[in-house]
Amino acid sequence: MADYCINVFLDDEQQKKMEEIGLGDHIKEIEGKKAVQVAMSPKDQKKLKKGFPGLEFDESNACVLPDDAQITLMDIILNTKTLDVMRFAITKLYNPLAGKQIRSKVY
Repeated sequence: MADYCINVFLDDEQQKKMEEIGLGDHIKEIEGKKAVQVAMSPKDQKKLKKGFPGLEFDESNACVLPDDAQITLMDIILNTKTLDVMRFAITKLYNPLAGKQIRSKVY
């Protein structure tokens, strides 16, 4: 198991799609809901915390992304047909310039 993970909670349709692409054996019951866990490294975790300041991790080092980011991550999982997606997904989820002022040089 990885150092950190993202809990991706599934509705019935998403669960069916996960089973269709061969990831049904990765579905777990977490907090009474069906979910899959996407592993990530400590470096990815730092980037996500920077990109989503309110992101909280539980005692098992798992978090739940905001809705928009969760939809993006789910789309990546369904398109790549694997849960080993953080190397690619972090580029879509983490915006290093979020919340920073745009600076320009005045000539």
